[in-house]
Amino acid sequence: MIKNIKNINSNMQNKKKYNLEDGINLLKKNQKKTFIESIDIAINLGINPKKSDQNIRGSTILPHGIGREIKVAVFTQGDNIKLAKKYGANLAGGEELIQTFKKDDINFDIILASPDIMKSVGKLGPMLGPKGLMPNPKLGTITENITKAVKNAKKGQIQYKNDKNGIIHSTIGKINFSNKKIKENLINLLQSLEKLKPIKLKGTFIKQVVLSTTMGIGIPIEISTINEIIEK
Repeated sequence: MIKNIKNINSNMQNKKKYNLEDGINLLKKNQKKTFIESIDIAINLGINPKKSDQNIRGSTILPHGIGREIKVAVFTQGDNIKLAKKYGANLAGGEELIQTFKKDDINFDIILASPDIMKSVGKLGPMLGPKGLMPNPKLGTITENITKAVKNAKKGQIQYKNDKNGIIHSTIGKINFSNKKIKENLINLLQSLEKLKPIKLKGTFIKQVVLSTTMGIGIPIEISTINEIIEK
């Protein structure tokens, strides 16, 4: 591990910023050989997280997914339970599923709910809220259209929100993805973010983008090289 970090550091060239293509190639050059690492992104936004109207929260469907199955749970009732399971939900149910969540530490990537059961789901707030999994209408995770929501989630939908420092953290794929797929996923996420830019925000919205792998250090990407791709 120490040798690997030294190799990565020697390639960082004093924390210079890389164009997107070179940054991805550097990630691949220094990847771990024992397992397929995820590619993570940290996006530093020029927002003031203390102002409620500047906080960013949204979701998008990455065109190439994140390289693994997305685990989806659905809180709903009646025929929607069968529909949710039919279209790929890992778990679906009503009051009985809520009771299961209260007893067990169950991990999911996305949790969906229909409006008619949210009063009961709300009791799980202390458990789901800190994990960023509480269903929210702004994210499309509280919806009447359970079928569409499950389909979108299984296709590669990710949810994101800024942390207390104004940084968005997300996974955009696997190191064995082609450079083209990695770039298309990244650009999709940034375009989704741009649509949520606060109206009253002054200055630069996306200030810095850093890519990393599961076991690697961050590689700063030159913003201008990303903007060139977005604007094409």
